[in-house]
Amino acid sequence: MGILLKNTTFIQWDTLEFHKGDILIEEGPEGDIKILKQAAKPSKSARHTVLDCTGKLVTKSFAIGHHHVYSALARGMPPPPVVPNNFREILQYIWWSLDKNLDEESIRYSALATAIAAAKAGATFVIDHHASPACIAGSLDIIAKAFEEVGISHLLCYEATDRDGMDKAKKGLDETERHLQHRQGLVGLHASFTVGPETLKRAVQLMQAHNSGIHMHLAEDKYDQEHCLQTYYQQVTHRLNEAGVLDSPKTILVHGLHLDAGERAIIRKKPCWIAENMESNLKNKVGCFNSKGLGDNIMLGTDGMHSDMLRSAKAAFFTGQHCDNINFMTTYQRFRNVHHYISQNNFSGDGNNNLVVLDYDSPTEVSRENFPGHFVFGIQAAHIRDVIANGKLIVKNRKLQTIDQDSVFKESKKHAHRLWKKMGDRSWNTKP
Repeated sequence: MGILLKNTTFIQWDTLEFHKGDILIEEGPEGDIKILKQAAKPSKSARHTVLDCTGKLVTKSFAIGHHHVYSALARGMPPPPVVPNNFREILQYIWWSLDKNLDEESIRYSALATAIAAAKAGATFVIDHHASPACIAGSLDIIAKAFEEVGISHLLCYEATDRDGMDKAKKGLDETERHLQHRQGLVGLHASFTVGPETLKRAVQLMQAHNSGIHMHLAEDKYDQEHCLQTYYQQVTHRLNEAGVLDSPKTILVHGLHLDAGERAIIRKKPCWIAENMESNLKNKVGCFNSKGLGDNIMLGTDGMHSDMLRSAKAAFFTGQHCDNINFMTTYQRFRNVHHYISQNNFSGDGNNNLVVLDYDSPTEVSRENFPGHFVFGIQAAHIRDVIANGKLIVKNRKLQTIDQDSVFKESKKHAHRLWKKMGDRSWNTKP
């Protein structure tokens, strides 16, 4: 059984070529699409779900280059008892407090909420960077199963770190190894300033043994560089390069803000990728992303802020007018580069049969020539009508088809309150 999209305006995601006609979509991870030159005729033997796409735009669905499932239940959370004064204190009082209190149920509902949000925002593939120090073993399976329940493909890792002791660091890498033995994934590390020589060495060994890549934060804050210089007498990029982290085309370095020209040149010559997360940078006051000297291997993520890649792309463009060299087309290219990353590294789940139907009724003409302008200034998640993942309809008329969203959110609210309570007595700070 497949899906037939009738009367489409199909936009090829990489060339922006426009095609008019019907599209026949095969189901399954290896499924493809067929653009029909003539209108498809009903067949008694073929059972297809038929969607009328008259006046709609159809194109490849989206993918998230860097996410944090563990942040999903933080929305509306009371502030910490101590107001953070810098980035390290933001981590200490907010995110490291939250992730330490995650358990199996709160991880599951964090993953379900993330997958639902991603699907309704048009993303059918998520690259996630997870941490739950009190519930490490099996945590990646919990996330994987929740994603698959919604219909989202994934590339997961556990964020190994020494910040909770070497025993937890070992458990994080053990969870990584177990996961890589039966699913596609990456080797996760937090950042250089919480990863010592032993953990870094074993992570690279795991990467090499499983032909994988490292997924870690790089120079998000100046402290990452300061710590590396004081502890290892070298800049963070040099440390990771000497360890072999940058040698894999599957490696994802997240943020990459505080890098000098020499470090940028090293990254440019390597096959690894940078994941830009502009909104997170602004929120944490750590600086703004600048692509100068980094090369073309740049993709976009959300860093756990939300699951809306269209929103991330707009943030990259508008803020980039002040601190980066970015235009309509480079914004779109960074938005779509995650597909090149997935394809070049032979990860499954992001084939041609992953599509979005956009109910985008523009007052001006939409064409191949001006589509990047519509992408930046016009198209929003609210325009997403239908989402097809691996040839299966997971969102129809803006309603999730694979899971009961209301039931999930009813339970997620309970687990969010339970999580907040575990984090300690936090009173609402109403002062301006």
